[in-house]
Amino acid sequence: MILFSRVLSTTILSKCVLACTVACKISGRNVCKKLPRRSLPPTILSEVFAGVKTKTIASADFGQDATAGSDLQRAATFEPLCLKEELLCKVQDPVRDCCHKITIVGAGMVGVAIANAVLFQRISPHIAMVDAFPKKLEGEGMDYNHGSVYLGDPRIEYDTDFCITSNSKVVIIAAGVRQVKGETRLDLVQRNSEILKNIIPTLVSYSPEAVFLLVANPVDILTWVTWKVSGLPVNRVIGSGTHLDSARFRYMIADRIGIAPTSVHATIIGEHGDSQVPLWSGVNVAGVQFRDILPNIGLETDDERWFDVHKQVIKLGPTVRCLKGYSNTAVGLSVADIVQSILTNSQRVIPISTLVQASRLD
Repeated sequence: MILFSRVLSTTILSKCVLACTVACKISGRNVCKKLPRRSLPPTILSEVFAGVKTKTIASADFGQDATAGSDLQRAATFEPLCLKEELLCKVQDPVRDCCHKITIVGAGMVGVAIANAVLFQRISPHIAMVDAFPKKLEGEGMDYNHGSVYLGDPRIEYDTDFCITSNSKVVIIAAGVRQVKGETRLDLVQRNSEILKNIIPTLVSYSPEAVFLLVANPVDILTWVTWKVSGLPVNRVIGSGTHLDSARFRYMIADRIGIAPTSVHATIIGEHGDSQVPLWSGVNVAGVQFRDILPNIGLETDDERWFDVHKQVIKLGPTVRCLKGYSNTAVGLSVADIVQSILTNSQRVIPISTLVQASRLD
């Protein structure tokens, strides 16, 4: 690191232009903006720069160029120094928002799990978190920032004000009331719809070009509500859909036959809930269709009772909530996978919630 003092002559500074780039900082963060000045104990440096004669100090040999303006240097009066200004030379104004900025609305268990998945996999270098509970939000935000050195120095912002979400590429809605024991996803419609009606217009005003991704339940209905409230094109308002259900389906099949879940290709469509539909006709491993081996797989006449696998998939979410009080880890990973596909324009086919244009049969 190179420290440039104002006592150096212009000749030395001209020779150090190339070396200056070592200390230059090109960053989007503004970490020492308007920091209060504190009274620090006097040091030998403060005495030297203030022109106070205390004791004889052996001067460094800077060469002929450095002593050329010594008379002027001794007569100069210096302003208090700022470490940041002296240490770094700015070559470019900081970028306020990066092109892959992600907003997560809701810092509950699901919102935190999404942030974990996005940050740990380094899907985005810029995350903004918004929540109605400032203490919880501040605690989560501080926790992430304290570990940012291990995450590739992402920019992590958090506030109760929606202005922090401006210019987001993806806005993830994880805010809403939690589903409790004995309550179905459909029971949450009214309460969560009211929340969306209050927050969506403001979020759209700050990020009019963003893709809105709904995670709150019932996700399919709330995706439709968000689309109607936002006024955005239908292709920019989606829900997490049955992406997680399909992952659970693949895991259960893989676990039964003893192979890796990524080697099983299977999809669940329809509602994210009890009425979801497994596509048994498309289940395959390495291109081998299960129905080519077991024609009645998934039907009640199946002697191997593969239909029980799908029945278990429907119960997995409630089972996890019953055991630990909530489900969040797999949800976070599922949402992060969708976000990565959006940001990278991967052209993947993913089972999500979207408006289906039904065709008429005349």
